[in-house]
Amino acid sequence: MDMLRSAQIAEAGLTDWRKLAQGLHTRYLIAGFGTGARFVTAIAEAGDELGHHPRVSIGRGHIDLELVSDDAIYREDDGTEHIVEWVTQQDVDLARRITAIAAAHGLTPDPASVSELELGLDTAQSAVIAPVWAALLTGSADSKGRGTPGDEIRDATGRVPNLWFGDEAPGPRFHLEVYVAPETAAQRIADALAAGGTVVDDSNAPGQTVIADQDGNQATVCVDTAAVKQN
Repeated sequence: MDMLRSAQIAEAGLTDWRKLAQGLHTRYLIAGFGTGARFVTAIAEAGDELGHHPRVSIGRGHIDLELVSDDAIYREDDGTEHIVEWVTQQDVDLARRITAIAAAHGLTPDPASVSELELGLDTAQSAVIAPVWAALLTGSADSKGRGTPGDEIRDATGRVPNLWFGDEAPGPRFHLEVYVAPETAAQRIADALAAGGTVVDDSNAPGQTVIADQDGNQATVCVDTAAVKQN
C-alpha cells in the first residue's frame, strides 16, 4: 500500500492524532487499567476487521497508541520502489475507528502530550558501522535498513528508539531527535531555553530547531507541520 505524504495525512483531519516521525500517535486518558484493557479489547476487534493493529502502551492514567504500516511503498522519482515503515491509508482508516471507539468509551484524547524519540549518529561510514549498532541495540542484523531505504536501525518490537545516520560532522557525534505535536513545540523549546539551553540552529524552524545544553550536547525538536490541516 502506498505511503501517505504529510499533506494527505493533514487532509484526513484526524483531530485525535499527531504525525510524529514515521507514524500516527495519540494518547487517551483512562480511569484505570481495567478501563484501558476494555478499550484495547474494542480496538483489537476493530483491528481484526481491518487486518491491522496499533502499537499499544498502557501507563498510569493513560494509554498511548501508534499506527504505522511496515509494508508501505515509497517510490523514488525514477520509479524505484522501497518497502518502508510509514503511514498508509489503513492507518488513517483505523485511526478514525479508534477515535469513534474512544468517544463511545467516554475517553478524553490528549495527543499533544505524546512525543517520539529517535537517535542520530553523524558518521562518514554508516554502511560499515550500522551492523554493529544493529547487533548492540536489537540483537538482530535484520534491523539494519528495516523499513527504510537507508542504513537506519529500527527495532521491529518498538522497544528501542530508531537510530539514523547523518554526515553533517567530520567525526562520530550522537544527538537526539524529539518529535512533538505542533501545538507544544514552542513551549517545549521555551522550557529548554529557560533551563539553560541555547538555540544552535533554527533555520528550518518550525519543522526543526536544534537546541544545545550547557555542555554542547544537541537535540533537535521536530514538528511535521505539513501533516497539520490548515483551517
